[in-house]
Amino acid sequence: MNPNYVVIVEEDINKLLVVDFIKPIEEATWLSQIVVVPKKNGKLNIYVDFRKLKSTTNKNLYLLHFMDEVINTIMAWSL
Repeated sequence: MNPNYVVIVEEDINKLLVVDFIKPIEEATWLSQIVVVPKKNGKLNIYVDFRKLKSTTNKNLYLLHFMDEVINTIMAWSL
């Protein structure tokens, strides 16, 4: 990580800890990287890259089919 970003990232993490949005843990089974993106106005956006987590989660193969059923049911009610 860019050394200039470390202080800003630590401040944002501490803000999230104070409001209990995140909690410290002893040991993690998976980690996601932090991505810092500078904005045009000079501020920084801090994101979490969840691609590793997403690759390990189970996919619901029937999700779209189920959504089609829900939409069809709603459309039938509106008639």
